[in-house]
Amino acid sequence: MSPAEGLVPFEGDDRQYSPTRLPGWLQEVNGPDRVKPKQLTRAELAGLSPRDLLVHNDGREVWHANIGPIDTPQLLALHDGLAEIVESNRHDGDKTKPAALVDAYPGLGKSTAVRAYGCGLYRKQVALRGETTPSGDRRVPVIYIALSGNTQIRGLNASICRFYGLPVTGDADTLAERAVDAVLSMKTTAIIVDDVHFLAGSRTNSSRMANQLKYLSNVFPVTLIYVGVGVQHRGILKEGLGHGDSLFAQFGRRTTPLTLRPFEVESEQGRLRWRTLLKTIEQQLVLAEKFPGMLAEDLSDYLYARSTGHFASLMSLINRGCLRAIRHGHERLDEDLMNQVKNDAAAEEARVELEAAIKAGLLTTRPVTRSPSLKRPA
Repeated sequence: MSPAEGLVPFEGDDRQYSPTRLPGWLQEVNGPDRVKPKQLTRAELAGLSPRDLLVHNDGREVWHANIGPIDTPQLLALHDGLAEIVESNRHDGDKTKPAALVDAYPGLGKSTAVRAYGCGLYRKQVALRGETTPSGDRRVPVIYIALSGNTQIRGLNASICRFYGLPVTGDADTLAERAVDAVLSMKTTAIIVDDVHFLAGSRTNSSRMANQLKYLSNVFPVTLIYVGVGVQHRGILKEGLGHGDSLFAQFGRRTTPLTLRPFEVESEQGRLRWRTLLKTIEQQLVLAEKFPGMLAEDLSDYLYARSTGHFASLMSLINRGCLRAIRHGHERLDEDLMNQVKNDAAAEEARVELEAAIKAGLLTTRPVTRSPSLKRPA
């Protein structure tokens, strides 16, 4: 009998789904919270059987890969702004609902933050109004779609139909009618449109892009939440018009821009927020030799330089560091280990200047006013 025979297969807690399809979106909205793996000492790890150690490490790896969303001040401010726009849009069907545009640099976690808001709104609506509509259809208060390069009106409408599991045959108008019927029957009140900068014409013709988005607002009786990178810089809120003509731009009048900012450490408030973030993340890590201050003290400057204050870059770096610490039996994060971890190209390119400023004493992440000191164990 081989060593694997007779063992119960262990699937782990990987959750493979696409939020751009209704079944996957429902998993994100209603999926159970992950259970944090047990914190074990080195001696307890050594006492595990080879099989139990594999299972424990597998649980730690998937846990570290899925920490968050974290309620940072930036995320809470974004959610507050979205709620003010979306939840005040109680207009009747004959009125166009103002839209929201979340426009921010890449790597800040804006898609995750907006989806988290959408999940919360979805659950709130179902709790208030029930899982089914008066006509007996499933209630789907919020949907999520993501665009791809060179998306046109037909492709945009097809994405909405595909989310609901509807056929994607026919021209743009046929798909729009099919999608509107689904929106109305399932009582959808908000549509999140991610990667909106991919709309065709966005790089060369901002007025065309604005017209496409106005088309959505006119056709779908919902609040549209657009998410993108550099969308305002493309001029769509002015519809490609001159500065004076922007006063008459319909899309600009119908759309409220929001953003998600990176962490900054030039101010005391910014440094305190960075420290709080690292302490929060540190508490979520499951490493045998983790200690208070491992991130917020020993690695504060280092992690800021390597992530440039971008949340997604920071979380990728920590996740990969934890994986390396587990697989190499290191069981803690420190500079020697983290120097072996690769991060995204943008963060790596920008780190040189930040590291130089920190080493020269021109920049620090350490607040003057601190909470009780965190000290590494003897």
